[in-house]
Amino acid sequence: MKIFNNMLSITPILTLFVLLTAFTDKEKLDQKEEGAIKWLNIEEAQALSKDEPRKIFIDVYTDWCGWCKKMDKTTFADKQVAEYVNANFYAVKLKADSDSKVTFHGKEYAQSELARAFRVSGYPTIIFFDETFSRFQPVSGFRQADEFKKMLMQFNGDEAGK
Repeated sequence: MKIFNNMLSITPILTLFVLLTAFTDKEKLDQKEEGAIKWLNIEEAQALSKDEPRKIFIDVYTDWCGWCKKMDKTTFADKQVAEYVNANFYAVKLKADSDSKVTFHGKEYAQSELARAFRVSGYPTIIFFDETFSRFQPVSGFRQADEFKKMLMQFNGDEAGK
């Protein structure tokens, strides 16, 4: 009887664990879903740029930013935006209030320090870089998918974006 009672007390914990694991795996699958932006960290983008140069954009965000979340759910989830980004850019996420370290141009920074170095003062901010990460232009504020795609095309020099 004791074994049965112990199993009953463990069952809710195991159920919770299984549910949390399932939702976490679904989020990972959704991010890798075809038609989604292939997000990189800044180190990956720098390495890829050496072999296959592309322009880069960095989405500087925070977890508490409502407009950042809306941009993730709408603009970045738009299939046309994702297709254009994946074909022409390296897309990077940078969490502006994080102390986790990243390496940029061979120097280690906290993500929050790097966001300040890029002159980010509001969220969301998109920072556009050339292929060598040497010139950059921050653009702050929420953008709808069509407006964001036009910005991408202009920065990339596509005629349709002008």
